[in-house]
Amino acid sequence: MRLEKFGSTGRGVSVIGQGTWDLERADRKPAIAALQRGVELGMTHIDTAEYYGAGRVEEIVGEAIVDRREQVFLVSKVCPNHGTYAQTLKACEDSLKRLRTDRLDVYLLHWRGRADLVGVFKAFLDLQRQGKILHAGVSNFDVHDLEDMRAIEGGQAMVCNQVLYHLEERTIENAVLPWCIDHHLAVTAYSPFGHDRFPTPHSPHGKVLQAIADAHGATPRQVALQFLVHDPHVFAIPKASSVAHTEENAAAVDLRLTAEDFAWLEKTFPKPHLTTALPSL
Repeated sequence: MRLEKFGSTGRGVSVIGQGTWDLERADRKPAIAALQRGVELGMTHIDTAEYYGAGRVEEIVGEAIVDRREQVFLVSKVCPNHGTYAQTLKACEDSLKRLRTDRLDVYLLHWRGRADLVGVFKAFLDLQRQGKILHAGVSNFDVHDLEDMRAIEGGQAMVCNQVLYHLEERTIENAVLPWCIDHHLAVTAYSPFGHDRFPTPHSPHGKVLQAIADAHGATPRQVALQFLVHDPHVFAIPKASSVAHTEENAAAVDLRLTAEDFAWLEKTFPKPHLTTALPSL
């Protein structure tokens, strides 16, 4: 698995990791097996959140990594409705218990909402001093949110911004991605297949993906993943609830698209011409 420096952490992290949104809806044993197989294949970047399944997904992840913790780059998130100093501290403690670990590699504010950024970032700093989190970051932050973040004590220490990014949703390329690169934040692409909006095989976009995939002995989803992570600043966290899907995702890292492939994808899936508001799910 290819590793890239994760923002200002200095740590090499797998560019294709494992997302877990909605994993509580899957059969538990196959979901755990999928996560464990991902770790075996080098997909050691695992992302979760207290919001997912009201904590149930963190419990699934905790069971999956209980004897693999040292191999895993573990990320979780606090909801903005817990976005005060005291509530962030408690939310982190609760997540650690569900995840069966004593620390998170990165702890994110899930979205801004009405969170008290001053209080949240102060909590992040204190959690770092206590060794309960190693780094902190944000999710679903647009450029104006990121600028506000930088003006608050602790805000300059954020190491990543997790955002919606896939072939049919490239808005971040206009402003958010360049800002993050300039300020040494990693960008983590959630829902890299569009969350149930992936092009169907017989659609015009699906036919382009299939043609490129066929030329390389790959799958359309592997093409879509490689398009995102060819940028060394971008990390993708596709979800898989079966070992087969995990293995398909992992193999995308070895795909080598040509300049012609990228040009065809750029034409088929153009980014918005104007800077627009950051999309989210």
